[in-house]
Amino acid sequence: MQYVSTRGHASGQRFCDILLEGLAPDGGLYLPEHYPQVDDATLTRWRALPYAELAFEILSLYIDDIPPSDLRALCERTYTPAVFGTEAIVPLRVLDPAQAGGAPLYLEALSNGPTLAFKDMAMQLLGNLFEYELARRGETLNILGATSGDTGSAAEYAMRGKRGVSVFMTSPAGRMSPFQQAQMFSLMDENIHNIAIEGVFDDCQDLVKAVSNDLDFKRRYRIGTVNSINWARLVAQVVYYFAGYFQATRANDQPVRFTVPSGNFGNVCAGHVARMMGLPIDMLVVATNENDVLDEFFRTGVYRVRSSADTHETSSPSMDISKASNFERFVFDLLGRDAAQVRELFGDRLGREGVFDLGAHPAFAQAATTYGFASGRSTHADRLATIRACWNDRQQMVDTHTADGIKVAREHLHPQYPMIVLETALPIKFAATIVEALGREPLRPAAFEGIENLPKRVVTLPPDLEAIKAFIVARCQGVPAAVA
Repeated sequence: MQYVSTRGHASGQRFCDILLEGLAPDGGLYLPEHYPQVDDATLTRWRALPYAELAFEILSLYIDDIPPSDLRALCERTYTPAVFGTEAIVPLRVLDPAQAGGAPLYLEALSNGPTLAFKDMAMQLLGNLFEYELARRGETLNILGATSGDTGSAAEYAMRGKRGVSVFMTSPAGRMSPFQQAQMFSLMDENIHNIAIEGVFDDCQDLVKAVSNDLDFKRRYRIGTVNSINWARLVAQVVYYFAGYFQATRANDQPVRFTVPSGNFGNVCAGHVARMMGLPIDMLVVATNENDVLDEFFRTGVYRVRSSADTHETSSPSMDISKASNFERFVFDLLGRDAAQVRELFGDRLGREGVFDLGAHPAFAQAATTYGFASGRSTHADRLATIRACWNDRQQMVDTHTADGIKVAREHLHPQYPMIVLETALPIKFAATIVEALGREPLRPAAFEGIENLPKRVVTLPPDLEAIKAFIVARCQGVPAAVA
């Protein structure tokens, strides 16, 4: 399998090359040259597989430069009950039972990993993949990432202590929950570096892209990424769409719907890939919070990036994003994989005008008809009401982002198609809003008792490219003496 850039760079690279590279040299995002197709017989065979074996089967379709025995071992080492707390790894539970012949609404539990967020599902595998490939090459890697909350802690917990890897994680200063900050900033591992940026998440993401687009710096200091712009992370997320589908259905001719709380479009983009492979997904529902750039697009065709001043600080902060990096991957498919159009929209027009409009483009209607996308928006009042209703009516406590998903999912129910809402985090990560909604603290796993009181190691920097580069140069590993 070879990979192409959404902006046309004809690299012809294979999986392990783009694993370590992240962004393509032209600033585009990597996608496979085609989506492998899964037939009915394969779906039937996969139904009976444990999660680690299912992951191996799916990843094998995209990874042909790691020996199968090694890839299987990496999957088995990653997806174990010891890491994710259950044999099912991503168990479904009923939130709204089927009534009067209708279909149920499920929650798919993706948050039982080490940092209590869905990002662990891919990041734990990514950590093992990085260590494996770097050892095979005898190389080192300096990971630069941006987080609005959960990506950072998931990456750091996956990479801490890994041989040959250092992590430089940027986050918006003061805009994560206290629990999220404590998870990241309390890590004292020598290969973990936290950088609080004086700005919003989009400033962090812009810095990561700017460093990645400086090809000389990127190669000299061996810069990689763990954000969902890295294809390896996104393809790992494809697996739990298949796993959720198999639990919600009995036969391969039954479609389902998924609702996904989304800010950077990575989680739901994995669902798009699963659907393109042939998984019977009738609809992919994108749920946003008040930062509704994606909802606006799916309603109108207008993709309008908000400024830092117009990016709302909300009670579902991991979705406080107005520039959805992975959205470029979907638009690439939507426009028939026309890299020239994508390059003009994302590489040129967004930079000049901050907006593009596909509402009148013939392809726009296909977002709903061909690709099955719909969307909706949730506010602080909505998520409080949803959290209360889930607790009072169903005795289930959900976090703020999952609440956004549930609210929007209930607007897109179908009597025949089960609805699966992807759980994004456990409630303890957003305790203040749970207390506001329910008047009680959420349950806290014993391993995280008192985490907010631990010593913290973090550096605050302005959103300045040269400042970030200087910080990396002073602390990165594996750079030859003649360069450093």
